[in-house]
Amino acid sequence: MNSTDPDLRPGQAPPARRRRRRHRRPADPAPDSAGTRADDRAFHHSLAEDAGMVLTTLVAALGLAVFAQGGIMIGGMAGVSFLLHYALGWNFGLVFVLVNLPFYWIAVRRMGWEFTLKTFAAVGGVGLLTDLLPRWAGWAYMSPLYSAVVGGALCGLAVLFFIRHRASLGGIGILAVYLQRDRGWSAGKVQLAFDTLLMAGALFVLSPPKVLYSAIGAVVLSLVC
Repeated sequence: MNSTDPDLRPGQAPPARRRRRRHRRPADPAPDSAGTRADDRAFHHSLAEDAGMVLTTLVAALGLAVFAQGGIMIGGMAGVSFLLHYALGWNFGLVFVLVNLPFYWIAVRRMGWEFTLKTFAAVGGVGLLTDLLPRWAGWAYMSPLYSAVVGGALCGLAVLFFIRHRASLGGIGILAVYLQRDRGWSAGKVQLAFDTLLMAGALFVLSPPKVLYSAIGAVVLSLVC
């Protein structure tokens, strides 16, 4: 059959149709890769980059030390450790490590050995440094409100940094990170739900104003996350 294209010479075959390519427009959102291999590659860090977790540990310990200086508490297993410290006089760092132990089997099964080992190191380091910081630096006075805002902000930043390095501050943080990667739930909101119950129980140990300031700190942490 002869082509009716006026630009073709007699006997010349029509050019093959070129397949239309679908180009992604710049405004198209990137596909959600949370919990996939692409997500793992995006969060992969070299050994040298993971050395930055030392600084993250210092940030987290400083945030917890600020909470302790104000006589208030934070959420998560750190909050449980603070309550036991205030109520029974137990060493915060040691309690913080112990209360996190039952959660590591979840981390191994769901998050892998890399996440578990990094989290174990982070929890141990934060617990130790939180106890040591008052010996290295002192504050003449720190209001509970300042402790809540600054401590919550520092701890929130530390949580983000740990997540970036495939780690957490243990306990509820392990569950929160898993739910964020597996189901897309906000780690901050999961933490906030637990903290609400924890603050209610804190009324039996701390005065209502201290619990209120502690709740403000938990909200600040969730906003940063």
